[in-house]
Amino acid sequence: MGYPKILLIIVTNLQKIFFNLDFETKNTYSSVGSKGARGYTPKGIETAVGEKIADQKEFWHHGPIVDETYDDKIPKNINIKEVEGFNMHFDELYTELHQIGIRVLKVIALSLGLDDNYFDHWVEKGNSLLRSIHYPPVDSQSNPHRARAHEDINLITLLIGAEEGGLEVLNKDGSWIKVAPSSDAIVCNIGDMMQLVTDKKLKSTTHRVIQDKQTESKPRYSIPFFLHPAPSIILKSVFNEDDKGILADDFLDQRLKEIKLY
Repeated sequence: MGYPKILLIIVTNLQKIFFNLDFETKNTYSSVGSKGARGYTPKGIETAVGEKIADQKEFWHHGPIVDETYDDKIPKNINIKEVEGFNMHFDELYTELHQIGIRVLKVIALSLGLDDNYFDHWVEKGNSLLRSIHYPPVDSQSNPHRARAHEDINLITLLIGAEEGGLEVLNKDGSWIKVAPSSDAIVCNIGDMMQLVTDKKLKSTTHRVIQDKQTESKPRYSIPFFLHPAPSIILKSVFNEDDKGILADDFLDQRLKEIKLY
């Protein structure tokens, strides 16, 4: 299971070029006010649930190539004029990670005693997101939290492209486990939607990005892929047929409000 490594190298270089553009240029692609669904979100916007201090990161959101077969709630991508090849290669990486995500969901379905294709129709025309993140250097003495502790909204997350350390996952005993960066690995997290439909049999992964106070703070780039169902999917228990569930689009809207992206 994997993706062409050269594609990751290309996309990583492209994201660095974009984030190195001046703020005024980047902000012409701002997604503020549109639920952060596509385009650019500057630093100081997204805030973890229950927190008052915003995360120290800026990011870009890219989705599927939509046509008339997709739900009209799924927006089209925004084309960047200043970075040649940006959209083409992000389209390619989205497609690769989408296919990997479907294969992971098949394994999850089997582990739950379901048919391996149980989740296929949920995500085939889903509202998934490829997020390119830039964490600028931080003052680790005043605020080492680049992204405060949180859980992801979606079904599963596939994380690639982190060159610098800092990602930590919360253990059952309350301690934090450091995740070593590697361009040869994909880190997979369970999200809140999967926790909901499995009645917490699969628990959403609490994680954070923090700057080690003993090391020099450098720019950090990462590329998570958030696998989402289509907006019209009813998120309901896979074990209880009587569960009425909640519309995926309503669940997403509720969570976006909580993290200040609405």
